Amino acid sequence: MKIDRVHFYVEDAQVSRDWFVNRLGFQSVASSVDLPHTRTELVKSGAVYFALSSPSSSASPVAKFLSQHPPGVADISFCVDDVEAITDRAIARGAKVLHQSTDIVKIAAWGALTHTLVEDSSRGAMHCTPTEGEIGFSGIDHVVLNVAQGDLEMAVAWYENMLDFQAQQTFKIQTDRSALHSQVMVSRNKQVQLPINQPASSNSQIQEFLDVNKGAGIQHIALETPSIVQAIAHFRAFGVDFLPVPPSYYTQLLERPGLPLSAREIAEIAEQQILVDWQETLPQALLLQTFTQPIFGEPTFFLEIIERRSQARGFGEGNFRALFEAIEREQLKRGSMVD
Repeated sequence: MKIDRVHFYVEDAQVSRDWFVNRLGFQSVASSVDLPHTRTELVKSGAVYFALSSPSSSASPVAKFLSQHPPGVADISFCVDDVEAITDRAIARGAKVLHQSTDIVKIAAWGALTHTLVEDSSRGAMHCTPTEGEIGFSGIDHVVLNVAQGDLEMAVAWYENMLDFQAQQTFKIQTDRSALHSQVMVSRNKQVQLPINQPASSNSQIQEFLDVNKGAGIQHIALETPSIVQAIAHFRAFGVDFLPVPPSYYTQLLERPGLPLSAREIAEIAEQQILVDWQETLPQALLLQTFTQPIFGEPTFFLEIIERRSQARGFGEGNFRALFEAIEREQLKRGSMVD
């Protein structure tokens, strides 16, 4: 299993296409009009494909989605080896099939999210592998789902039962202001990572997402790059806004034992406000991450840029907490949290 594409429902597909092309260097691949009511733009960067659909009339399913939720992720498509076997398993365990044709099946997932299952051999040449020699993101590292308080265990069970995901790391992040619980889910072949978050306090950023999104949904997608410092410098130059990291973060970073970075590297990382984490038992396996501001206006969906060095795996609790605190600071600015 691997991610084939992510399908966004947006207010204006052409405007969203231009944002990804002009700000993040995506390429415009195709445009289509799906019946008279929906326009779709397909963009790609390396191994990453995003479909962007907007309504041309009230008859569009996108219009219905946008009447209930802000713009965001409507569907995540997976390439799988055997669509029929996975579909049969999911149906036997209670999955709702929304569409079925040769080699392609769409099922209802959590909240308004759906998953499309695509036979690997049917579209793999275009969507499941990057174009040789192409410069761009090397893939989607992970996708994060936010669910309501009390729904985490049920969402975990859904992905275990329907799509054979396995539970990995568990996080309980708490600050003086708010808290969340998270369970990382991983596909059987380890190529798809899906952390699932639920709020653990009434003012949690996860609760704010749920309130504004009007239900569960995808909070962010992490795009993997082989060189995050150069990538973030480039994106900033083209107008991408990122969550700020306070100087104190790097002061504390320098105090951690075993910091596996040179003074020059630390200065470059601090200049681009990138988070750094590692395991003391494997210090060369570095996790470097930074996060955009919400890209659709509402404080819901954002993007993460990530670099994994020396085959770093999993998720660092230090970076997870730093992200949580960074979003708390944005909540304070918005007035959705009282200090």
